[in-house]
Amino acid sequence: VSIAGVVTFPKAGELKEIAKAVPLEKLLIETDAPYLAPQPVRGKRNEPSYMKYTVDEIAAIRGISKQSLIKATTENSISLFNLQDK
Repeated sequence: VSIAGVVTFPKAGELKEIAKAVPLEKLLIETDAPYLAPQPVRGKRNEPSYMKYTVDEIAAIRGISKQSLIKATTENSISLFNLQDK
């Protein structure tokens, strides 16, 4: 399950619940660039550097460190897209 910056929107209650409920080993984070920039930069053209706001929000929702979330979602991406060293 991939979650984008919309999770930072004040009225994204249902999506926040999903972000909390999805098993960490099944979670991905994406940008939705160039659309739907996260709340702190809402209205601007979305870009990958804004993923930090999505990470901040999801880590807070789940009550885990940003580093733990980044590590898990990176590992999930590597596994999903078969990017392991061969």
